[in-house]
Amino acid sequence: MRSLSSLKSLSVLVAATLAVTGLAACGGGSDKSSDASTATSGTVNWWGWTPTDTATANGYIAEFNKKYPDIKVNYKLVNISDWVAALRPALASGKGPDVFDMQPGAYVTQFKSFAEDQTPLAEQALGAGWKDKIAPIGISGLTADGKLTAMSVGSVYAGMLWINGDIFKKYNLKPPTTLSEWQHVCQVLKQNKVGCFVQGAAQEGFDQDTLQSIANSVQPGLWTKVSTGDAKWTDPGIVKTFQIWKQLFDSGIMQEGAVGYQQYPDANNDFLTGKYGMVMMGTWYTQYATGKAMTAALSAAGVSGAKPFPILPIAFPDVAGAGNTSEMYGDADFGLAISTKSQSKAAAETFVKWMATSTEGQQAIADQLNDLPSVKGVTPNFDQIQLVDAASQKGPVQDLITKAASITEPRESLLSSDVQNGILAAATSVATGKASPEDATKTLQQAAEAAGVTFK
Repeated sequence: MRSLSSLKSLSVLVAATLAVTGLAACGGGSDKSSDASTATSGTVNWWGWTPTDTATANGYIAEFNKKYPDIKVNYKLVNISDWVAALRPALASGKGPDVFDMQPGAYVTQFKSFAEDQTPLAEQALGAGWKDKIAPIGISGLTADGKLTAMSVGSVYAGMLWINGDIFKKYNLKPPTTLSEWQHVCQVLKQNKVGCFVQGAAQEGFDQDTLQSIANSVQPGLWTKVSTGDAKWTDPGIVKTFQIWKQLFDSGIMQEGAVGYQQYPDANNDFLTGKYGMVMMGTWYTQYATGKAMTAALSAAGVSGAKPFPILPIAFPDVAGAGNTSEMYGDADFGLAISTKSQSKAAAETFVKWMATSTEGQQAIADQLNDLPSVKGVTPNFDQIQLVDAASQKGPVQDLITKAASITEPRESLLSSDVQNGILAAATSVATGKASPEDATKTLQQAAEAAGVTFK
């Protein structure tokens, strides 16, 4: 039996040890001594708003486990509208995820302090010249204050539409290329009791996509200029963009109640269940060109025994009528960040490296058709990918992937959360008639200036 004095000495020693451990944790560094995992074993909790289909995430995990069977990865899907509210307290408490999704732009600004610097990890995986092996768009948007906050898994691009191939075939319709053709398609579909176009106009990101596409039809590159401060939000081209945005509502292209819709799950489910012929989604939607993902999505939408249908990507129409091709734009879809407070850093690093840098991981990304791989040279293996209708889909899908590889215009990375909130406010106020395009853009300009954006 130990003496009282020896117990006191032990308690002092324990207290001192705990104090040192606490200081190390507060410093946010990689404290391997408290790591409950190894590079080949452990449990990794991954939180993300994407992949939106848990079957896709579980597909990645299954491929990972073929090489690392002793690392258990748990994927938790969090709706993007709830992301900030759910993630911030979880990371701050240290009881949240080991790995979490990171998106260029506002999320990097908000969560960079919770993320490990992954530059050493990238160098370890790909060598000193790692930047030459990854798509540039996957590095710049995820870097802040000289720190690589996350490793890009893949990129996504927006600025196009997806159509229900069966619906267009049934009513002998051609993809619209102008505003008037788009209105005609909607008239035909509505006459046949079918919805035309659906969008979750209550979510900023998707309003921004539509507005940026309209702006690229009005004046290519103007949206990027106002995002960087090289032009003002009150520019006549942006005013015209909001005027056309209002036309989408007034002409009946936008569905009734659009400003009360969420893109996920509302618009997504309505399109996948065949209620509408068209939807505004980006390259991430390519996954639903496959029978497996489409079937899983229909099941998730509550449709039992539904037959998958072919979805096809089409160019955003020249709604301005100026003869401009509405070019696409994009960013790293998401990177995988490692929490500074993770107790499974070694296993988390293994998972992130496999997903973002290994040939096997990047091929799994490519073949899911959810993202375009971040590592250069990795492309989908269409010999193994089963599309719903290869005859109608393979050509358009391959063309989309080829086109996306040359895109340099950014999507989210240039805008702060304050400016994005201003865009949503402007979009909804114009859509509902509460503000004119001129007044809405003036308010948006004021919001951008208040957020610290410097304009030339």
